[in-house]
Amino acid sequence: MKYLVTDSRDIRYNLALETYLMEHANLEEPILYFYINSPCIILGRNQNIYEEINRDYVQKHQIIVTRRTSGGGAVFDDLGNVSFSFITKDDGQSNGNFLKFTQPVIEALHEMGAQAAELVGRNDLQIDGKKFSGNAMRLEHGRMFSHGTLMYDVDLDVIEHALNVPKDKIEAKGIKSVHSRVTNLKPYFKEEYQKLTIEQFRDTLAKKILGVADLKDAHPYILDEEVKQEVEKLNAKIFSNWDWVYGKSPKAAIQKRKHFTQGTVDFRLQVNHGKISYCKVYGDFLGQADISAFEQLLLGVRYDRAEIVQTLKEVDVQPYFGKLDKQEIIDLIVTQG
Repeated sequence: MKYLVTDSRDIRYNLALETYLMEHANLEEPILYFYINSPCIILGRNQNIYEEINRDYVQKHQIIVTRRTSGGGAVFDDLGNVSFSFITKDDGQSNGNFLKFTQPVIEALHEMGAQAAELVGRNDLQIDGKKFSGNAMRLEHGRMFSHGTLMYDVDLDVIEHALNVPKDKIEAKGIKSVHSRVTNLKPYFKEEYQKLTIEQFRDTLAKKILGVADLKDAHPYILDEEVKQEVEKLNAKIFSNWDWVYGKSPKAAIQKRKHFTQGTVDFRLQVNHGKISYCKVYGDFLGQADISAFEQLLLGVRYDRAEIVQTLKEVDVQPYFGKLDKQEIIDLIVTQG
């Protein structure tokens, strides 16, 4: 098995590299690929971004948001997480077989002291009923990868604020909060593994999975400059592309209603492929101009604060909404909650 570590901490580049390797690498030997990311949210291929993330919190804290090419749910990564990926040929029997790819990881975690770590349900790794890893797969043209996260020392408070975990998903598990359904691995390890840097944790895992005492004895997968350039192109085309991240979201119906001292304003929006495709405004506000003219201004605009601010930059909203301030209107349109 070949072994690869990327120095990049940008999830978008790291996913682009994984995708490039699955599509183009020589896979006579499988590749074990590890990457560590700065704070980010990774959506599953088919998820609706407007339902999954707290956009206000994410933007305020400069958390990168992207979308992977595999399915599954949204995950939060930061520098306390290690992601792994097994990139290999598809043998025709591995689709959905998460145990095949997670078992070497589980065995390594057992050696480090997390004896209760196990695969639970479809694709989660848990310990004592708490999730520390989500996994997903992609198969195409006889090639595949199976990848997952490993929470070693992730900031759990950020997860609770950055992700919108559906209420029914929490209630179905009989638990009360994100905190109670996820955990870090660090407290479960033997003492000698509880003070590792994230890079040391990654390297310890790699040595145990590869069966080597020193990573110098592993078989590295070498990236040449041509490959790196192709990965950058793929990153720009897909993982850093607004249309891929936001435009892939299915049509969403959004209602934003608030009572101001000057009256109630009620926005009904439809967002399709990341852009506002329908806008209707109701309320008892005291504007004099025809509100349909304001509604038309937002059609085709990205459902994004910066884009809406730019669209309304030269617009006087008071003829439409009375004495309401423009910033109040923008906040109502885009603020979550």
